[in-house]
Amino acid sequence: MSFIYERKINYYETDRMGVVHHSNYIRYMEEARTAWLESIKMPFSVLEENNITIPVLGVSCEYKHHVTFEDTIVINLFIKEYNGVRMTVGYNMTDLKTGVTVLVGETKHCFTNKDLRPINLKKVNKEFSDNFANLIEK
Repeated sequence: MSFIYERKINYYETDRMGVVHHSNYIRYMEEARTAWLESIKMPFSVLEENNITIPVLGVSCEYKHHVTFEDTIVINLFIKEYNGVRMTVGYNMTDLKTGVTVLVGETKHCFTNKDLRPINLKKVNKEFSDNFANLIEK
């Protein structure tokens, strides 16, 4: 099951050429991921209250097309892989007005306790684990 997040581009996010600076796309992925976790009733605050963190292990992306100030991007977020210890989240970004693909990417995560020690979510919190497992894109 995918999640859709829309975001309008701010002027300060553009570079001298008038396009969004490449580093901002990583922030957009995090914004979408945060909104997604809220939408499935597992915001970071609830996870942390349950001694669970989801650090980023890696980010990869392919920039396909640029966007500029006042454009709106649509981020389609989905879980590609989940096994209780690690999770891969996929992102497809498009320009709302043109439908052109802007970016294709993914973030890799693991689950840890607050001391950053790896945990198996299946063993630590079955309810949370089942929520993630049920959202894997098939």
